[in-house]
Amino acid sequence: MDPTTIHGIAPSNLQEVATPSGQAGRGGSQFLDSLKSAISQVNDVQLEAGRAVDALMTGQTENVHQTMVALQKADASFQLMMQVRNKLVAAYEEINRMQI
Repeated sequence: MDPTTIHGIAPSNLQEVATPSGQAGRGGSQFLDSLKSAISQVNDVQLEAGRAVDALMTGQTENVHQTMVALQKADASFQLMMQVRNKLVAAYEEINRMQI
């Protein structure tokens, strides 16, 4: 898997995943841009944690504390992203249940 993706979804492909027709309204476009930015930031934190672990394992650094902080930061940001995703899915399902 490419390290710049999160669960197989690259931030550049998020438009197609978020809207089946590839079209989004002006408000939807701003929301989508914010979502892409947030996912990209979480991905950057994950990559930084991976680099910290690699540096520790190869002996380039002996700072275990810094590596653990990077791992905890990556875990917290990923957990937050997953909770936001869960809320978005729940909202989408609620909208689908609405009767017109």
